[in-house]
Amino acid sequence: MINDALQSLLLENLTTATLLLNAKLRLEYMNPAAEMLLAVSGQRSHGQFISELFTESPEALAALRQAVQEAHPFTKREAVLNSGNGNTLTVDYAVTPILCRRETMLLLEVHPRDRLLRITKEEAQLSKQETTKMLVRGLAHEIKNPLGGIRGAAQLLARELPDEQLRDYTEVIIEEADRLRNLVDRMLGSNKLPSLSMTNIHEVLERVANLIEAECQGGLILVRDYDPSIPEVLMDREQMIQAVLNIVRNAMQALASQSDLGLGRITLRTRTLRQFTIGHIRHRLVTRIEIQDNGPGIPAELQNTLFYPMVSGRPDGTGLGLAITQNIISQHQGLIECESHPGHTTFSIFLPLEQGALAP
Repeated sequence: MINDALQSLLLENLTTATLLLNAKLRLEYMNPAAEMLLAVSGQRSHGQFISELFTESPEALAALRQAVQEAHPFTKREAVLNSGNGNTLTVDYAVTPILCRRETMLLLEVHPRDRLLRITKEEAQLSKQETTKMLVRGLAHEIKNPLGGIRGAAQLLARELPDEQLRDYTEVIIEEADRLRNLVDRMLGSNKLPSLSMTNIHEVLERVANLIEAECQGGLILVRDYDPSIPEVLMDREQMIQAVLNIVRNAMQALASQSDLGLGRITLRTRTLRQFTIGHIRHRLVTRIEIQDNGPGIPAELQNTLFYPMVSGRPDGTGLGLAITQNIISQHQGLIECESHPGHTTFSIFLPLEQGALAP
């Protein structure tokens, strides 16, 4: 027989979040995995009503009450829970009624889906990114070879022309060939490895903020919402400034398209997250940088191809800024995501905080 001490030890070491509710749907017990998932203390939360821990829907609450009354177990897939600290969780959970101390209690086993959904989405994103890189490199090779020939022929032709005025035409050919070559080089991105050093992320954001304030000259509201406790991050300072600046400039240009510039607002926010997965690596601690604006939003048809080169929602846009940003973040072993709808667009950058995680 398994004694009580061993049963307790097993529960405490389960990776599955487990909660026990009494017949009144108040918390009797939660294991450490549940504490980590909900970001609450089990001891402090003891006796709290289930809605104080997280909320789902009135129908879900009714289903829990029915499970108590009828002692009927059930399972729910991809439920969206709103935790007390403001986080949104996508989970699967199983509810099992058990008879204890002459009352029906509910055992909840909660399996977070966010991590699996994020990994699936991220793998698809990285796969698309690699495919795009291969296509762009192949296209760049095919473009740059004839460009070199055109430029060289124009230079030779300029030497043979007897009239100086005619050389203006060859200069146009040379300049346009150089412009196309530079565009292709920007599409390919930098092959230079990041020059890593311990950097305060807020120095990067303040540099970007100062540049944007100088450019917009009071045309929008720039809000800083920083967590000063975030430690320094191993990064290439100049590259990270460029990555963030590309996003903020896009937000500024989107806000400029609105009729009332006085309502334009960009928020720079920093936070830390625990036990966060990037790729197949679960990091103990990461920093999250959010660039949020209240502009018109990104068109739905562009959101799946947002980080592709040459994709832009503006007639005069090159579509290279976000592709370059994603390449920089990838070189830092990080992740970039976007969520957008009219009135609310948020780009989130996740960077590992562990020293040595970014070694090239």
